Amino acid sequence: MNQDAPTRIDDHNINKNDLDRNALDVVRQLNEAGFDAYLVGGCVRDLLCNVKPKDFDVATNATPNEVRGLFRRARLVGRRFPIAHVRYGREIIEVSTFRQGQHDDIETNDSGLIVRDQAFGGLADDAFRRDFTINALYYDVSNDQIIDYVGGIEDIKNKRIRFIGAPAARLAEDPVRYLRALRFAAKLNFEIDQDIEDLVEDTADRLEAISNARLFDEFLKLFLSGYGEAVWLMLRDTPLVYSLFPSCDPDSGLVTDAMRNTDVRIASDQPVTPGFLVAVLLWADFEARLSESSTNQNPKALYDTASDALAIQQPHISIPRRYSLFAREVWQLQPRLVERQPRNIRRLMGHKRFRAAFDFLYLRGAESPVIGECAQWWQTLQSVEHDEQERMINQLPNSNPIKRRKRRKKNPNSGSANLSSSNG
Repeated sequence: MNQDAPTRIDDHNINKNDLDRNALDVVRQLNEAGFDAYLVGGCVRDLLCNVKPKDFDVATNATPNEVRGLFRRARLVGRRFPIAHVRYGREIIEVSTFRQGQHDDIETNDSGLIVRDQAFGGLADDAFRRDFTINALYYDVSNDQIIDYVGGIEDIKNKRIRFIGAPAARLAEDPVRYLRALRFAAKLNFEIDQDIEDLVEDTADRLEAISNARLFDEFLKLFLSGYGEAVWLMLRDTPLVYSLFPSCDPDSGLVTDAMRNTDVRIASDQPVTPGFLVAVLLWADFEARLSESSTNQNPKALYDTASDALAIQQPHISIPRRYSLFAREVWQLQPRLVERQPRNIRRLMGHKRFRAAFDFLYLRGAESPVIGECAQWWQTLQSVEHDEQERMINQLPNSNPIKRRKRRKKNPNSGSANLSSSNG
C-alpha cells in the first residue's frame, strides 16, 4: 500500500449505464463548483462484483456545510462525523467529506471504542480510515478510473474480506465490524481473512459494550437483506451467536429454514417482518420454559413464559415493542393451532396473526411428524371451499357437527328481561 501513489485502474467492468443518474448529478455539480468528488464504497464494490447496488455514495473534499450550501435539498446528519443527505424525491445520495482515520486522530473511550473522528483529510486519508479494503475503492467518473490505495481490487479478485490496518486495532475500535465482515462474505460469497477469524473470541466479549439498540439495527442488516441464511450458517459456528442471542439453539433447523424462507420472500418482493425471526430465534427457549410449567396451556402461563423469554434477549438486542408483541402472539397461537378445537377454527382463521402463526407452525413441521400433519391440515383447509372446510372441521377428533343455529323469534314482551339476563 502506497498512500502517496494510488493504483489507477482503467481496465474494469463498471458500465456507466449502470450508474445512478442522481449520484452522477451530485458528482457533476460538485466538480463544477471546483471540488473533487468520487463514487465510493459499497456501490463501487458491488458493481465490480456484478451485483446491483442498493444505493450510491459520494466522497468529496467539500465540507458538509459547503455541500449543504450547494444543494437546496441537502441536510446534515450524524454527530460523530456530519454527512450530507442530498434528496432526489425518495432517493437519498449520501455525501461524505474526506476524513482522516489514523489512530492519533481518533478519540476513543476507555474500552477502545471510537467516539469521535471528525478530522477532515484528503483522498488518501479517507481511503486508509475505512474498514475493509473492498470498501475503500473510488470511481473517478470523469476519467472512468478506479482509484485503489489499499489493494481492494486484488482482494475482490481473490474474493477476500480483509481489514485496512491491524485487525485487532480495527475490531477494538468497533467490534460490530466483524458482523459487517459476515454480511459482506455472505452477500458476495467471499472468505473472511484468517487474521480476522482469529479474533472472534475477543470480538464476542467486546460486543457487550455495544448498545442493544445499535445491535438491533445490525440484526436487521444481517437477516433482512436477502442473504440471511448464509449469514446464519456462518454466525452459528462462532461465539458471537451467544453474544447476540444467548438463549437460542444454534443447531435448530427451524432457524435455518426460517432464514431461507425469508430470503425467498425478499427475493420475490413479499413482505417480511423482524418479529417473525425474533419468534424463530427465541422459540427454543420459550418452548423449554413452557414445558417446565405445570399450567403450560393456561393463557397467563403462555403470556408469562413469553415475557421471560423476551426479557432474557432484551439486554443483548433491543427488540422494539411491536416486534416483541408479534413474536408473543405467534407463540401463543401455536398450541391452539395444534389442538384444533373445532368450535375455535373459524375464530383462529380470523386472527390477525393467523397467517404468521401458520407459517411458523409449517416450519416447525420439519422437526415433528405430528406438527407436520397438523400444519398440512391447516394448509389444506385454507385451499378448499367453505363446504369442504366444514366437512374437514366436522371430521376432527371429538368433533360435533357444526350446525347452523336457528334464530328464535323475539318475544315482544320479554325484551327487558332478556337484556337484563344477557348482561348479568
